[in-house]
Amino acid sequence: MRFTGILRIGAALAAVALVAACGTAGQGSNGSRSLVARAEGDKKLTIGIRFDQPGLSLKVSESKFEGFDVDVAKYIAAQFGVQPAGITWKEVRAADRENFIKNGTVDFVVATYSINDTRKQAVSFAGPYFVAGQGILVRSNTNDITGPESLNGRKLCSVKDSTSAQQVRQKFAKDAQLVEYFRYSECINALLLNNVDAVTTDDVILAGFAAQNPELLKVIGKPFTQERYGIGLNKDDAEGRTAVNTAIEKMISSGEWKKSIDRNVGPSGYQVPTPPSITER
Repeated sequence: MRFTGILRIGAALAAVALVAACGTAGQGSNGSRSLVARAEGDKKLTIGIRFDQPGLSLKVSESKFEGFDVDVAKYIAAQFGVQPAGITWKEVRAADRENFIKNGTVDFVVATYSINDTRKQAVSFAGPYFVAGQGILVRSNTNDITGPESLNGRKLCSVKDSTSAQQVRQKFAKDAQLVEYFRYSECINALLLNNVDAVTTDDVILAGFAAQNPELLKVIGKPFTQERYGIGLNKDDAEGRTAVNTAIEKMISSGEWKKSIDRNVGPSGYQVPTPPSITER
């Protein structure tokens, strides 16, 4: 009797273990299966983007998002068999990106995410899919700020945990007063309200904001860094990285890359660069 009871308990435990194992294989966290397997199996993806970047990734309504980054994300998803209705858009701030990828909150990130060695210790990158340069945005009536060297003693705004403001302070203007917010739109509001003197981030982002308020804002000077935008995904997902790179190359060769960038960024007057070559293999 005791032996029979032990067998029953053992069988029950084995069944629980089998169910758990099947759950892990079929419905595990984003790190348990490759991006390709999740997309093709579930026909759904959660993609991290910014919600406040005109021309790149802007939330227009509860269900409508538009911009170049949004187009890139949709194109990649479509290559994996995921239609727009199967995409859940998740807002990611600069400080969120690595954590959201590592803990499975998002499947991948398309959010003006510059590739650098520090970030590559935590996540993997495909791409780049675009190359920008850092710039400076000021009020239209500002004439005494002509470049990063003019920012000593000025209030300079950028997004928390981004590299832009630190780049200025380390290389050009050590006495710049750094003001940080969680969103670029908050920096733009601070600039319009005269609470800061300038905003710095990538020139393509600033061009989108300037295009919204051409009578009030302008981008000054020439780009002074090179920012390679990559698609962030799970660090150990080599299959996913290869598949995303293939999707980016197809978007470029098909002409869809240029159509999207011309439509979303071209009207701002921004000089669109040539498509980049894939370097993250």
